[in-house]
Amino acid sequence: MAARAMWKGIIRFGDAQVPVKLYSAVRDRNIHFRLLHGKDRSPVRQAMVNPETDQVVAYQDTRRAYVTDEGSMVVLDKGELDALEPESSRDIEVVGFLPPTQIDHRWYDRPYYLGPDGLEEDYFALIEALETSGKEGLARWVMRKKGYVGALRLHEGYPMLMSLRHAEELVSVDALEAPQGAKLDAKELAMAGQLISMLEAPFEPGEYRDEYRERVMELIEAKQRGGRVKVTPIRRRKPSDDLSKALQASLKEERERA
Repeated sequence: MAARAMWKGIIRFGDAQVPVKLYSAVRDRNIHFRLLHGKDRSPVRQAMVNPETDQVVAYQDTRRAYVTDEGSMVVLDKGELDALEPESSRDIEVVGFLPPTQIDHRWYDRPYYLGPDGLEEDYFALIEALETSGKEGLARWVMRKKGYVGALRLHEGYPMLMSLRHAEELVSVDALEAPQGAKLDAKELAMAGQLISMLEAPFEPGEYRDEYRERVMELIEAKQRGGRVKVTPIRRRKPSDDLSKALQASLKEERERA
């Protein structure tokens, strides 16, 4: 099935402008269940309930509040929040260009493919400019009442926008507690290096599937056919507390597999 555009925008840098369509480069493949009443299997729906009276509260009778660190609640009206939303725009403003290695992977959030929205010559000129420069653009835009910052780059010849997380979302490594414990001895270091060398392999994304989803879908399909299903739990091997023995066992397994 052909991908459907989810939004339209105009890439702008300097006096240049390139109309584009955004396509999501990822899709939701999670399994979604419907809640049923246990007795008669009729669908049930969630409701907001006042815990003091157990009465159902209609959505139009609710208000939003922010709970502070001290535990007090600041009530906010919808009009107040609406006034703070960014101004709607179709512009994707490129504010600068930088080497592709400058943004590390922690910042990446969600990828979007960019397709032409008419003016295909300008679209292909953008691709050529990115390819020739070897750089990626840093862009900002507003989509569906939310502001974004992202990286404009090429992927297999197609331009992409990779939305980025904001600085306050990232946790600095300085917040981590430094690891403690004895250093590895020379023998353990040698075995670890040997094991890493034996496990060297290219990244084959097709080999890494959502095994839980596959098992659930197999269960659903079998029950739909009326068959009896025996679910075998996946057993995980317990890790060894002895690093040296664990490395020796792993090396032995890899040699036998090779």
